[in-house]
This record gives sequence, C-alpha cells and structure tokens, in this order.
Amino acid sequence: MQRHKMPLLARVAIAIVCGILFGQFMPIWATRIFITFNGLFGNFLTFIIPLIIIGLVAPAIGELGKGAGKLLLVSTLIAYGSTLFSGFFTYFSCQAIYPSIIGFEAIPQTHNESLSVALEPYFTINMPAIVDVMSALILSFCIGIGLSLIKGQTLQNTFNDFRQIIMLIISSVIIPLLPVYIFGMFLSMSVSGQAYSVILLFLKVIVVVVASHIIIPLILFSIAGAIAKRNPLKLLKNMLPAYATALGTSSSAATIPVTLQCTISNKVRESIASFSVPLFATIHLPGSMMKIVAFSLAFMYFGHLPIESGIFIQFIFILGITMIAAPGVPGGAIMAAVGVIQSILGFDEELIGLMITIYLAVDSFGTACNVTCDGALAVIIDKIAKKGKKTIYQSNIQEDFSIV
Repeated sequence: MQRHKMPLLARVAIAIVCGILFGQFMPIWATRIFITFNGLFGNFLTFIIPLIIIGLVAPAIGELGKGAGKLLLVSTLIAYGSTLFSGFFTYFSCQAIYPSIIGFEAIPQTHNESLSVALEPYFTINMPAIVDVMSALILSFCIGIGLSLIKGQTLQNTFNDFRQIIMLIISSVIIPLLPVYIFGMFLSMSVSGQAYSVILLFLKVIVVVVASHIIIPLILFSIAGAIAKRNPLKLLKNMLPAYATALGTSSSAATIPVTLQCTISNKVRESIASFSVPLFATIHLPGSMMKIVAFSLAFMYFGHLPIESGIFIQFIFILGITMIAAPGVPGGAIMAAVGVIQSILGFDEELIGLMITIYLAVDSFGTACNVTCDGALAVIIDKIAKKGKKTIYQSNIQEDFSIV
C-alpha cells in the first residue's frame, strides 16, 4: 500500500500551531533544546547557501547556451521579463500600500532580559561559509557563461552532478527539517510572548500578497490577449483548472498535465504547448518573485531597515536570475533566494527564519500564480512562433524539445 506524504504546507501549519501551544507550558530547559537546534540549523544554512547558489545558477546558465535554439532563447527572455515585471509591480504597489496598513509597527521584542538570557542555546557550532554570497553569485555567472561557450561537456556534466547533490541536500535535509526549525522559532516566540503579535502583524501583509496573486495573472493575460488578439478573460478562464490543481498540489511539476491541457484549450498549438509548459514550469516564477519581494519589503518596514530604491532594484534583477535557477521542489524558490536576501538586504538569521515561514504559509497561492501565468506566456510564444516560424519555429523546435 502506497504511503501518502504529508504536504509541506500542512507540516508548516502544524509546526506553527504546535510551537505556539507548546510555548504555553513547555519548560525553559526543553525549549532551549529546540533553540540549540535552530542555532545549528541556521549556521548550516549560512554554510550551504553559497553552495546552493553555485550548484543551481552555474549549470543553469551553462545549459541555456548549449544548443539553445532561438525559440528557447526568446522564451527564456520573456520569462525573465515577466518575472521582473512581477517584482517591480509588487515593489511599487507595496511601497504605496504598506505605509497606510503597516505604519510604524515593528516586530515585537521581549523586554524581559532574564528571559532572553534563559532562552540562549546550550551550545553553538560555528559553520563559516566557504565563500560569501555575493562572491558565489559572481562566480556562478562567470562559470555559467564559460560553460555555455566551451565545446566540451566534461565540466558541464560535473556541475550537473553537483546540482544533483545540492538538490538532494535541499529535498532530503533542509526541507524535511524546516518544520522542526519553524516549530522551534514559534516555540521561542511563544515563550517570550511574541508569537501572537507577530501573527497579527503579518495577517495584513498576507492579504495584500493573496490579492496580488490575482492581479498579476490578470495583467499578464491582458498583455497576452492584446498580442494574440484574443479575449483575455476567456483565456484566463480556461486556465482555472490548472490554478485549482496547483492550489491543491503546491507543485508546478505535478500540475504540468493539467496546465498542458488548459494551454491547448486556449488554442495554443500542441507542439508549442508541449515545449513551453514544462519549460516555464521550471524557469517562470512570477508568483514566487512577488511573494519574496512583498515579504522582504514588509520585513524592512517592520525592522525599520533603510529602504533604498537603488539597492532594491538591484535585488529584483538578481532575484529574477535566481528564480530561473530555483529548484522545482516545495520551498525551492525561497531557499535559492535566501543568499540574495542576506547579501543585498542584510537580513539576519531571525528575519530569514520568519521569511521562510511566512513564504511557505502561502506557498500554494504562489504556485497557482506561476502555473496560471505560464499559460499567458505560452499564448505569447505561440504568436511569436507563428510570425517567424521559418526563422524561429521550424528550424529549432526539434532541437528545443531535446533540451527540455
């Protein structure tokens, strides 16, 4: 009999509830065990994040340039542009909305100094990163571009194997332990009296994020409808089965069969749909980009961190590249983005932990937005392929199929 694994969202929800409830009666000595674990896990994340960046970004850039036909290149650029649009739309929208709904509220801190001392970990183990995050990003770009230019496959295969190791660490170590980390974090906040205030503080932000998950697909389908000269609302309506499926599975990959059928029902040629849907499920993450930007900005408001437009614009551009390379596992986008958030925005371990928690709490909405927007881009790609089928489609479609 096949065992069904509990979804990550359910495990995160249980961890949050149990952390808050157990904090009402768990003794300090037991709480410190989980605080110690959180310290070790946080240090491990600091160590592994640069390796995650190198392992995901470098081979992804290398593969993009190897044998990539024009259709694949055009699709990738459009996906990146769409992801950037989602990021900038969210940034400017939140900048306009947050001051009125958040004001000058801040993440509450415990004022009981004796309790703060009592909640220290039993011990810590320092795990310095081999290379800092920004150096890892630059190194990944240099290696990836080099891999795309050289003829040999040996180094590309080596980095592909390294990516498999990183994916294994994410799926078999980090993701399974995240609920324990989240439990310990909310347990600590509950003991110190912070948990309820933090939850109430973020309910407003979650409402904004969920609303944005509806607005962004509407905008992208309006653009797709204008380009293809089709009714955007009808196109969007045909994608609703994929949206609903993604809400239930929280997985773009698991939703591919439904997304494919919905895309074909929008009169996208089957060959184009079969090419674009699996590709966009991997590299097109506007919903994930929107959540990360919205939550990052919210944390900067809550923490009274300086919000400089130039730095945040740089953050969005680099985050867009990271989204293309993000692994297709639950929570993969936020794990790939942690290094960028730390290096550019300056988040500490506590903020990163809260960021991961709040991201996973609405993960299914982000996946549903990603999947639905894939349908909009497929309509655009189909129109582009029809216009230049001799130069783009006919000469490259078979080659692109082998890549995907």
